[in-house]
Amino acid sequence: MATPSRLNRQKISTTIAPETLAYLERLISARKAASLAEAIDVAVQRLRAAENRQRLERDTAIYFDQMSDEELAEERRLGSALAASSRGLDFDREP
Repeated sequence: MATPSRLNRQKISTTIAPETLAYLERLISARKAASLAEAIDVAVQRLRAAENRQRLERDTAIYFDQMSDEELAEERRLGSALAASSRGLDFDREP
């Protein structure tokens, strides 16, 4: 539940749809946020992360679409080498 410091927060006044309020209240009930303001921060952070993933996916697709056959073959070779060298590693294990 990390949110920006209270000192850096901006006050706003707005109206929202009932289903949006219900979603924010569920975040609070699930202890994903401690307050309505924090729930809004969580929801916006999730939206920004989703937008960033979409942008990365789009940019990656464009990158590969613009590669020559030789560049694509080299990329595949490097990908295979990386996959082979990382077999058996547990990236989710904490240090």
